[in-house]
Amino acid sequence: MKKLLCVLMASAMAVSMLAGCGGSSSSSSSAATKAAETTAAAAAGTEAKKASSGAIKIGGIGPLTGAASVYGTAVKNGEELAVKEINAKGGTQLELKFEDDEHDAEKSVNAYNSLKDWGMQILAGPVTTTPTLAVAAEAAKDNIFELTPSASAQAVIETGDNVFQICFTDPNQGVASADFIAAKKLASKIGVIYDSSDAYSSGIFAKFKAEAESKGLSLVAAESFTGDNKTDLSTQVTKCKDAGAELVFLPIYYTEATQILTYANKNGYAPKFFGCDGLDGILDVEGFDTKLAEGVMLLTPFAADSTDAKTQSFVKAYEAAYSGKPNQFAADAYDVIYSIYQAIESGKVTSDMKAADITKIMEEQFTTMKFDGLTGTGMTWDKSGAVSKEPKAVEIKNGSYAAMD
Repeated sequence: MKKLLCVLMASAMAVSMLAGCGGSSSSSSSAATKAAETTAAAAAGTEAKKASSGAIKIGGIGPLTGAASVYGTAVKNGEELAVKEINAKGGTQLELKFEDDEHDAEKSVNAYNSLKDWGMQILAGPVTTTPTLAVAAEAAKDNIFELTPSASAQAVIETGDNVFQICFTDPNQGVASADFIAAKKLASKIGVIYDSSDAYSSGIFAKFKAEAESKGLSLVAAESFTGDNKTDLSTQVTKCKDAGAELVFLPIYYTEATQILTYANKNGYAPKFFGCDGLDGILDVEGFDTKLAEGVMLLTPFAADSTDAKTQSFVKAYEAAYSGKPNQFAADAYDVIYSIYQAIESGKVTSDMKAADITKIMEEQFTTMKFDGLTGTGMTWDKSGAVSKEPKAVEIKNGSYAAMD
């Protein structure tokens, strides 16, 4: 008792001395205590809000600015729309955060790291092939499940077991394009203009060339360019014209395609033009005369003018939200989110799971389930991450896409 009394007296003297050193010490201590309590309460509130939301965090990456922004913006819109619809149902909730990569591999990796710091559990993206190849390596290392809406290079899914595609692989696009041209007897003399420096473009061309030759089509010109030399493609167009190409195959992006169509028109060259999903978005290029795209055909899994109820419901909702018609990239992105949601529900994924544990469940679900979406019915995935669905083609008529039989 004596020891306790001494301790209490010493404490009282210490407090008295502190108070005597300055009249504000007591109030400062009290203010500091209150500030600490306020900070702690705010932090606790934030954590409580996170815990109560129970949302599974999905990251999105794509070009929202720059030359490929039509693709990225469409993907962002499609993913946002799907998340909004799913959350409105109640039950499992999703939270989407989308980062701009400007179609640049380094910036895409930076976006990925930002999303990882945010707590991303599943990655829906990136959008274009070269950035996706860079990000896929990181996702494989971190064991985060990745489903890209439109990065179609075969190398994307060879990066790891956790990386999947909802779009056709480049080899499939090349083969399907040659088969369609041959089956419809669109032309016998074919010219090709492609980007030899781009994995997407060169990958499609390689398979197209082999399949076209096996189908008896004659490749009279195969003209390439690179990312460093694409400001003037007049030479490539002229060589196709001089070779007598009746159809020019364009496994390239829409930005370069507008240049080719413009130059061909100026020089009185009017072959048929046929492209792949990279041409989707050509009608939205600022400053481009869309009349020059009349008759252009492209391979795509989605046509906004399809009369099925699912497509029309999506188109209506998209136009109401974003004041414009959706393209294939928006539809693929919409399917990305809904297929992820189906796997989440079937696999009983919850928001408190670690990303690696979610990845294991998602891999199991995607390699065993069937998914009916806007871009395909009865879609399945093999263990490599490649999707199986039927390709379709559209033709630009009166400024919009019309499905081809």
